[in-house]
Amino acid sequence: MNSELLTALNQLAAEKGISKDLLLQAISDALLSAYKKDKGSAQNARVEVDSKGGQVKVIAKKDVVEDVVDTRNQIHLEEAKKKNIRCQPGDVLEVEVTPKNFGRIAAQTAKQVVVQRIREAERDLIYEKYKNREGDIVTGVVQRQENKNVFIDLGEVEAILTPNEQVPTENYQFGDRIKVYILSVKKANKGPQVFVSRTHPVFLKRLLEMEVPEIYDGIVEIKSVVREAGSRSKVSVASQSSEVDPVGACVGPRGSRIQAIVNELKGEKIDIIQWDKDMMKFVANALSPAKILDVRLNEDKRHTTVIVPDDQLSLAIGKEGQNARLAARLTGLRIDIKNKSRIAQEECTLKEEGKEGCEAHEQDEADSHEDMHRMS
Repeated sequence: MNSELLTALNQLAAEKGISKDLLLQAISDALLSAYKKDKGSAQNARVEVDSKGGQVKVIAKKDVVEDVVDTRNQIHLEEAKKKNIRCQPGDVLEVEVTPKNFGRIAAQTAKQVVVQRIREAERDLIYEKYKNREGDIVTGVVQRQENKNVFIDLGEVEAILTPNEQVPTENYQFGDRIKVYILSVKKANKGPQVFVSRTHPVFLKRLLEMEVPEIYDGIVEIKSVVREAGSRSKVSVASQSSEVDPVGACVGPRGSRIQAIVNELKGEKIDIIQWDKDMMKFVANALSPAKILDVRLNEDKRHTTVIVPDDQLSLAIGKEGQNARLAARLTGLRIDIKNKSRIAQEECTLKEEGKEGCEAHEQDEADSHEDMHRMS
């Protein structure tokens, strides 16, 4: 090596954030490996690189003996005494064994190591950058599809959108610019692997935080989010201020805020629900857009019966039970939906059964009185 290479190492250490000592150690290790490959791996040697002048030396440890059998690991007593007069048979002496052409080898190896370390450092920096962004939204461009995976260019790295994280109703075309939610970041030999999602409930939460200032500022709180990606979502919100309507804040003037999110989600319907500490009111809100007549909370407080007008039953249940299913997930309760006519019929049946029971009881009492009269 030379002073020019050392200057380059100093610059790289400053620009890439790589320790110069680590670079020199890596170069020493690579040179030692090259030396042993050429001279024999059995040698007990080390490589020293002068951090100031750039000189490279190979130092080998050799046993001092009177009869040399292995020149690679042994040195004759007379030769050893030339280096250190006090040497005796059995001592171990460090001897410089730098090959004549080792300067050229050192320069080539140093360049290779530096390039490799720069790549590793850049990969580590990218990994740390995106690892710290797990749970965030980023924007990328669709590059290609392989084995049902969609690869998205984020600029410094390609993100992977696996089939499970793709919205079934979406079609990803080359050049499409889309937002994605960073699920996880993993280290790999060729660089960090970034896995992203378009279906995760927190993806919708982050979109709301970006679009609604009141959520970002903490005035409006998102209590829970449930999604059937590509079809429908429900979001419960509450306000920390009596002056702010949480639903209105999320919807925005003329629906502008929520419409921007619907557009990003390619038409997915989003119900913004007013959260309420009263579970019966919360359940009624969760079944929006259906109108609710009554909510009855069972004794176990995990099961509710919801009564709706006859013409609202299908709306409350939703297509293939979707509205009721999402409302149940949002509230954490089991919801049994019944229309008004059915409830009236059930109550009438109970009354009739109760009336028949009373008449039977009265008849039993009359028979008993008659038997007692006969006995007397």
